[in-house]
Amino acid sequence: MNIRKNDFLMDASQGIPLQGIQLNKVMRNVYAWMTMGLLMTALVSLLINTSGLAPSGTVMLLAVFGQLGIVIGLSWAIHRISATMAGMLFFAYSAMTGLTFSVIFMVYPIGSITAAFLTTAGVFAAMTVVGLTTQTDLSKYSAYFMMALIGLVIAMVVNIFLNSSGLDFAISIFGVLLFTGLTAWDTQRIARMAADPRFSANADDSFKFSILGALTLYLDFINLFLFLLRLFGGRD
Repeated sequence: MNIRKNDFLMDASQGIPLQGIQLNKVMRNVYAWMTMGLLMTALVSLLINTSGLAPSGTVMLLAVFGQLGIVIGLSWAIHRISATMAGMLFFAYSAMTGLTFSVIFMVYPIGSITAAFLTTAGVFAAMTVVGLTTQTDLSKYSAYFMMALIGLVIAMVVNIFLNSSGLDFAISIFGVLLFTGLTAWDTQRIARMAADPRFSANADDSFKFSILGALTLYLDFINLFLFLLRLFGGRD
C-alpha cells in the first residue's frame, strides 16, 4: 500500500504508540542520513576554511537561496522525484550549509565553536532519548512550538534594525530552549511515523521518509548549534 503525501507529514497523535518501541530500520536510516549530512557540512566548511578562500557575498546569497529551494522542493515534491534525487538534494543542502558555515571560523574562535558543538551534541542526544521514551504525547504542544518559532523569526528580523545586544541575548536563550523542545517533539513524531507498518511494504517511500526525517532532525541540530554558539560568544 502506497503512502499518500499527507502521510509523510502525519501528526504524531495519529502515529503508532511509542511505548516499548526500539529504533527500527527506518528510524536507524533517519539517523544515518542525518549523521552523513552533518559530516558533509563539517567537511565542506573545514575545506573552505583551510583553503583560505573566503566565499563572496554573491556565492553566500546563492547558497542561502539554494538551501531554501531544496527544503521547499523536498517537502512538496517528494512524491514526484526519485529516491536517488531526494538523497542527492539532501547532500546538496548539507554541502551548501557547510559553505555558509565556513564564515563561522572567521567570526568565532575554535574554542567557542568546539564548546557549542559538544554542547549541542549532548543536548540533542538527551532530547532524542526523551522523544523516544517519554509517555507524554508531545504533539499536543505542536501549535505552541509553531507559534514560538514564528515569534522567534519575527524577533530576529526586528533585531536586525534595532541591533540590541540585550534582545540578541534573549533571542539566543529562547532559540536554545525552543529547538531543545523541537528536537524531542520531532524525534517522537518521526519515530511514530517510522513505526507505521506501511513503510515496510514500500522501500521507495521508506527511503524518502528517511531523507525527510533526517532533514528535520538535521535542521534542529544546526539551529540549536547556532543559537548556542551565539551564547558562547567570544567573537574574534
